[in-house]
Amino acid sequence: MDQPMPPGSRPAPPLSIERQGHVAVLSFSRPPNNHLDRGLVIALAEALEGLDADAEVRVVVLAGAGRHFCAGADFSGGDSGGLDTPADQPGQTLYRQAARLLRTKKPVVAAIQGAAIGAGLGLAVLADFRIGCAEARFAANFTRLGFHPGFGLSATLPRLIGAQQASLLFYTGRRIDGARALQIGLIDELVAQEAVLPAAIALAGEIALSQPQAVQSVRATLRRGLADIFEQAIEREFEQQLWQRRMEDFAEGRRAMAERRAPDFQGR
Repeated sequence: MDQPMPPGSRPAPPLSIERQGHVAVLSFSRPPNNHLDRGLVIALAEALEGLDADAEVRVVVLAGAGRHFCAGADFSGGDSGGLDTPADQPGQTLYRQAARLLRTKKPVVAAIQGAAIGAGLGLAVLADFRIGCAEARFAANFTRLGFHPGFGLSATLPRLIGAQQASLLFYTGRRIDGARALQIGLIDELVAQEAVLPAAIALAGEIALSQPQAVQSVRATLRRGLADIFEQAIEREFEQQLWQRRMEDFAEGRRAMAERRAPDFQGR
């Protein structure tokens, strides 16, 4: 059954938590593409922090409801895509809030049934494991929009798939499917689209059979220092994005994305 979300100071995007034994399925829903913004990141962080305090939960499955996992930030309504710092909270950017996700304690399995694009890819990469399907699509498409990758991907993606493959995705902005993602280690299992969530829950259940403190301690060992590296990376990323989002090319990148065509960048 759905459980109430941890209390927050702002209205939360639609989230639900369903418990299956020692596994909690944390789902977010923002139709049609599950675009990510600062409010959603805060809500996810609060939910994961709440689950950390629940001794009955040992593993979390993270799922985006509907066709897609998360299509990243939404640039269709304005220049910032929700990336700017709130005027009343200096420094508390979307990326700064995302750092909270890396400081939670329990393993996370992401269920990726569709698009994981841009910041949505960043969210997927923060999980410990990813289950995908042939229909899933992955892209670090920032440079195709005209600016530097963000959401800590400059730190997390090379760590997961190696510097060479990460550079290829960053430089080209290309979109890859689930089969290619499995080849390069971006996902851990490839299953039928309808089996993505059940497979993620099954993997989480297998992890939950292990001694919970032992799992959390080895996770902390394997991830030691990663949150600090992530925070250093997001400072650099945001600094670069600030001036690049003022360029004419960024406006062209957004237009090209909306018109589903290749951008015509002029280097200004």
